[in-house]
Amino acid sequence: MTGSEASPTFRLAYVPGVTPAKWVRIWNERRPDVPLVLVPVPAAEAADVLRRGEADAGLVRRPVDREVFSAIALYTEATVVVAPKDHVVTAAEEVSLDELADEVVLHPLDDVLDWQQPPGEPAFERPATTEDAIEHVASGIGILYVPQSLARLHHRRDLTYRTVVDAPQSDVALSWPEDRTTELVEDFIGIVRGRTVNSTRGRTQTPAEPKTKVKRTETPARRKPAAGKTSGKTGRTGNAGKNPRGASGGAKGTKRGKPRGR
Repeated sequence: MTGSEASPTFRLAYVPGVTPAKWVRIWNERRPDVPLVLVPVPAAEAADVLRRGEADAGLVRRPVDREVFSAIALYTEATVVVAPKDHVVTAAEEVSLDELADEVVLHPLDDVLDWQQPPGEPAFERPATTEDAIEHVASGIGILYVPQSLARLHHRRDLTYRTVVDAPQSDVALSWPEDRTTELVEDFIGIVRGRTVNSTRGRTQTPAEPKTKVKRTETPARRKPAAGKTSGKTGRTGNAGKNPRGASGGAKGTKRGKPRGR
């Protein structure tokens, strides 16, 4: 592990559409001593923010410059088409690019999908941001392809979206400068990878409780039977010399005499 001394806070950059709430909650439970500060950044500026050291790590969209940054892939988002609610696209749950080939397509300058030009008829000009492009869609100028999280982020009541089955998708990753892999970065890596607090890879571990030695209790030796008594199946226990007929059989050892003559 490389890096300098741990800073008093952990700064996490994140791009629009990414929701870090789950990981932030786990961080606050495990590292209450180190506040996590969220740094929202535009997708196009995330790499520069990390290079300048304005954040310790970032939840960014790929591709990532692997000569400078380390990255861990987190998930892939579906791509959707955003259109007015009364558009023909709403007739199906999913659509293909071929079905939308005759549509005017808006292509914002901050587009995060990996294509030079989306298929379809290009709009007269490119909007500066995805938010601007959403406004154009609402005005009826054209349609827009975006990751599903951005469609939700910029939701409007007069617009809807449908999944595009064959469009490029957007990958979200955790990224940080390779030469600044601090202990706090390692802690956050463990969280996004689902490691438990006691994982051997994590820095913050709960010490194991010492094992309690159980004392073995010795079994006392059996007593020998008292003299004159036997034990077991073949012995008798204290009935020797008694009249087997019981107490009504007369005095012990008395013999019957001859009857008296009359």
